[in-house]
Amino acid sequence: MRERIILHNITRKFEDGGIQRTILDQLNLSVSEGELVAVMGPSGSGKSTFLSIAGALLEPTSGEVLLDGESIIGKDKQALSNMRLHKIGFIFQSANLLPYLKIEEQLLFVAKQGGMENAQATGRARGLLQKLGLSQRSQAYPDKLSGGERQRVAIARALMNDPAVLLADEPTASLDANRGVDVVRMIADEVKEQGKSAIMVTHDDRVLPLCDRVLYLEDGRLV
Repeated sequence: MRERIILHNITRKFEDGGIQRTILDQLNLSVSEGELVAVMGPSGSGKSTFLSIAGALLEPTSGEVLLDGESIIGKDKQALSNMRLHKIGFIFQSANLLPYLKIEEQLLFVAKQGGMENAQATGRARGLLQKLGLSQRSQAYPDKLSGGERQRVAIARALMNDPAVLLADEPTASLDANRGVDVVRMIADEVKEQGKSAIMVTHDDRVLPLCDRVLYLEDGRLV
C-alpha cells in the first residue's frame, strides 16, 4: 500500500524568552492508504503543532512532509493553499459550519473553492449526504442540527474535494459516548473504502478500538 502522508525527521523549534525550545524532535510518521492513526498525548506535548505541520499550516524548522508524494516544503502561500484545498480534509473539534448556509450549500461552497463544476458538485454533495444519513437534513441550517449531525456534515465537507488525507482534531470532544463512536466509525469506514490516510488527535479512549494504530507524542516524538 502507498503511504499518502509521510513526515520525515520533523523538528520544530521556537524562541521563548531568549531560550530556544524544541516542540517536535526528529518526529517520523508514515500513514498508508486505508489507515486511521490516533495520536494521543498530554496538553502541551505538541499535538497542535504536529497537526498544523501535517496539514501544511505550519512549516517545520527542519524535515520533510510529503502529501501524496508531493513535498510541502518551500512552496509559496498560494501553492500551500491549493494543497490544503485538494489534498487535505480537516475535521475540527467544533464542526465550524457557516451559520448562514444550508447543509448542502456548505458542501457546494467547498467544491466551488476547489473549482468543481456545478453539476458534479451537486451530485457529489448529495451522494455524501445520503451516505452519511443526512439527505433529509440537506436544506436545514446548522443551528437546527444535533451535535452528531453537525459533525457528520463536517465529515462530508472534509471529503467533498476527495482529499488524499483526513486530519481530525478532537472530533468527539463535544459529543456523548455513542455519538462520538459513531462519528469516528464513519471516518474509519470512509478511510478504508476510499483508500485515504487519516490522522486523528484525540483524548477519547472510547474510539481507540476503531483505529489501526495508536501513537503517543512524548518528548517531541511519536512512540
